[in-house]
Amino acid sequence: MKYKAIALDLDGTLLNSKKEVSKRNKEVIKKAAKAGVKIILASGRPVPGIKNVAKQLQLQEVGGYILAYNGGMIIDCKTGEVIRRETIPEKYYADIVHCANKYDVATLTYDSEGIITNDENDQYVQLESKINNIPIRQVFHLEEEAQIEPPVKFLCVGEHHVLKKVQEKLDEKLNGAVNIFFSEPFFLEITPQGIEKASSLEILLQELGIDRKSLIACGDGYNDIPMMRYAGLSVAMANAQDETKEWADFIAPSNDEDGVAVAIEKFIQK
Repeated sequence: MKYKAIALDLDGTLLNSKKEVSKRNKEVIKKAAKAGVKIILASGRPVPGIKNVAKQLQLQEVGGYILAYNGGMIIDCKTGEVIRRETIPEKYYADIVHCANKYDVATLTYDSEGIITNDENDQYVQLESKINNIPIRQVFHLEEEAQIEPPVKFLCVGEHHVLKKVQEKLDEKLNGAVNIFFSEPFFLEITPQGIEKASSLEILLQELGIDRKSLIACGDGYNDIPMMRYAGLSVAMANAQDETKEWADFIAPSNDEDGVAVAIEKFIQK
């Protein structure tokens, strides 16, 4: 089988424990891109947090795609074209922000530059900034500020036991109109309904005229399982969750051992 595209999760997969792209991963990915393989960075991260990685891989020159917010937004790195953008309906912004305020937890979302939030000093807002290497902008009325650039995702951040209460209240209030789930014990994500990596990859592959059997998907987390099930070949890192590994056709070395490069060399650059 000749593989024409590879979807790469970032944290825990392409990026090592220091949140860096190793030299070997960079070289192997660039070589694959120059040979015509479509490189797709598929992550729950916001666009600014993925653009930093795309720049390191020179995808704006060699070509590639950003699949951000678990698939809520797809961007062509070379042209800047937005292929898909699904946003949370504006009528829910106030409910989300006010519910989080009631339980005294911070809320954040994103603009084209980085994070916008109602509590820039919150430790978990700071953590999200550090993970993505993006700036924070403090605003007074987040629900109003978000209307300027309608968000693909809101994040309520704080202690897990408090966020559980926020989740229950929002589930009750919004009645399934949006997805509400934990990506980390301290990160409660709110996204449009039906957003996940597999459905977005299907949209992108149709645009590119590539069959799913020609796609390799590499991941480590629970949110990578849908794209691993969808792809022709699924690769899990050695550091992946046990449940994620169950869906893998191949277990690559860990994200600290250039697992992505090993997979590309084995299945693409044979």
